[in-house]
Parts: sequence; structure tokens; C-alpha cells
Amino acid sequence: MPQMAPINWLILFFVFSITLVIFNVLNYFCFFYSPMKTSQSLNIKLNKLNWKW
Repeated sequence: MPQMAPINWLILFFVFSITLVIFNVLNYFCFFYSPMKTSQSLNIKLNKLNWKW
């Protein structure tokens, strides 16, 4: 029946939206950054203060 087509489109929209959100959340929380060592972070902070002009 043609009257039911908008409901099907709405269900598809919600399914794909929820899938997109779940995929992005899983990718965000499953990626581990390697922590920087303190000596590297200190060097970066000191280098930012040295202006060569």
C-alpha cells in the first residue's frame, strides 16, 4: 500500500542513523593514543618559547 511508504522511509532513516552513531562511537572509544613521555612534552614546550626572529 502506498500509504505505508513514508513509515518505511522513516524506519530506514532511523536504522541508518543509529548505525552511523554506533559506528562512530565505537571508532572513537576503541582507538588508543600512545601517551607522550614527559621529556618529549617538555622539549615541545621549551621549543615553542624560542623565537628565532
